[in-house]
Amino acid sequence: MKDHAAPAPVNTPNAGMPFLALGDSYTIGEGVPPAERWPVQLARLSQTQPVPLAAPDIIARTGWTTAELQSAIDNSDNRKTYGLVSLLIGVNNQYRGQGLGKYHTEFRELLRTAVRFAGGRAGRVVVLSIPDWGQAPFAQGQDRARIGSEIDAFNAVAQQECQLAGVAYVDITSLSRAASGDARQFASDGLHYSGHQMEQWAQRVLPVAQTRLQTP
Repeated sequence: MKDHAAPAPVNTPNAGMPFLALGDSYTIGEGVPPAERWPVQLARLSQTQPVPLAAPDIIARTGWTTAELQSAIDNSDNRKTYGLVSLLIGVNNQYRGQGLGKYHTEFRELLRTAVRFAGGRAGRVVVLSIPDWGQAPFAQGQDRARIGSEIDAFNAVAQQECQLAGVAYVDITSLSRAASGDARQFASDGLHYSGHQMEQWAQRVLPVAQTRLQTP
């Protein structure tokens, strides 16, 4: 997963519940226009829901691992409190061959950070599972079964930590796997995802987020 010099954070505030999206290329929307990023699509979809979201503040960059995301958050000096915080991170830990133990420790710290951004309300944090890039055209000729197995292991760690913390966990890995063989689901680089695929992520997150937002 190449490092990309996209600015972070990206801020597009408007009326609605404040929303912060944390992550890597899948959150910043590598290869798609800003309007097609999944957090932006989620905010747009929420406009017809009981609790609309503001356009998200985004702290994300292509290539970031858990440690790099945490460092960027610290450097951002963002002290705002949000009604909803999303977290999607870990593909670059897997891609770089970093161990599960390291991911486990750093993901747990990121969860704590996300809960702090949500004003201490774990119920206002939503974690998305890591998509399976092994099913992307970019992975042709690679060991797709191994990639998928490793991503499953990383996701299991994240899901366990979410359960312990009382944080919502949303599976989008299955959506990324169902995209295999459909060029419309991928960005032009054959690795990242199109706005069409990310719309499906937003639609899956929407009811979970709305349930959490309507809970005191």
